[in-house]
Amino acid sequence: MQVPLLDLKTQYAALKDQILPAISAVLDSQQLINGPAVKQFEDEVARYSHTKSAIGVSSGTDALLCALMTLGIGPGDEVVTTPYTFFATAGSIARVGAKPVFVDVELDTFNIDATKIAGAITSKTKAIMPVHLFGQMADMDSILEIAKQKKLHVIEDAAQSIGCTYKGKQCGSIGTVGCFSFFPSKNLGGLGDGGMIVTQDAELGERLAIFRGHGSKPKYFHKWVGGNFRIDTIQAAYLSIKLKYLDGWSEQRRKNAKLYNELLAGAKDVIRPAIRPHNVSIYNQYCIRVPKRDALMAHLKEKGIGTEIYYPLCMHEQECFAYLGHKKGAFPNAERAAAESLALPIYPELREEQIRYVAETIKNYYA
Repeated sequence: MQVPLLDLKTQYAALKDQILPAISAVLDSQQLINGPAVKQFEDEVARYSHTKSAIGVSSGTDALLCALMTLGIGPGDEVVTTPYTFFATAGSIARVGAKPVFVDVELDTFNIDATKIAGAITSKTKAIMPVHLFGQMADMDSILEIAKQKKLHVIEDAAQSIGCTYKGKQCGSIGTVGCFSFFPSKNLGGLGDGGMIVTQDAELGERLAIFRGHGSKPKYFHKWVGGNFRIDTIQAAYLSIKLKYLDGWSEQRRKNAKLYNELLAGAKDVIRPAIRPHNVSIYNQYCIRVPKRDALMAHLKEKGIGTEIYYPLCMHEQECFAYLGHKKGAFPNAERAAAESLALPIYPELREEQIRYVAETIKNYYA
């Protein structure tokens, strides 16, 4: 049996009759930048995320970058974040000239350990950037309390997590800003790169929109130096269609995860994902932790099962961040997660027999 890590073709085939006319309409209009579909999609995401403003941007990475620039974070500043994440998190901080300050993660959730954040804050700290990794939100109450005490911004890196909730609150709606990614493999995936910034501060939302377009308002007049961070009209039209189905897809991911949890409950050496009781995850990834991870990955590949390692090398171990001076062992939980975690297929179109085949293959391997 073949079980790919992700199957985008099946999802596209189901929506093709809606998608092609929407794309054709954009092409016919030739309003390819800031066309009507952009504003429509922004309004839809604002409603969906329970925020006052949504600003479409060119990628999840540019969402983080634009947010940092708009909040005035730059050289000499520090931003506290996690070392176990996709590169864009720390990379965006470094690109504005600020210093990423790493805090270890909780080994069971893979999210930043909020109890260790206060110890990482200095007089130079300007923001905390928690990552809602794999579709589950970080401990936002604790993070917001620290931010309030220290008067810091909270930038939610929600690239993998649109639709998940924390104590009933939508992802991206709790911090100063929330940043989404619509990379094709995400639970809400676009035709290519795309992203969104959301905020409860309407005035900040207006500034974010200005920074998105080179800091220009009115046209050709620049109060700030922004960037070219606009989302394409064709992306907005495509994503607007898919957004209607997001909750259903997320629910199916949760059902798939529940079945995995049941089937892997007695599996020797397999640690299943931990979801906090107050969280609702969208399972952008379903990551187990296992010993001799690479050997299991090779075995699953032989059996026709697609997997992926998110992420094989922590940020503090990356060559480009050597200047920060961290040594191996600095963040043991993050390093252990990088050595032991393995993502299994979890996409909503998975069939039950495929999930059972994956689980049985894993159990037999460790037996």
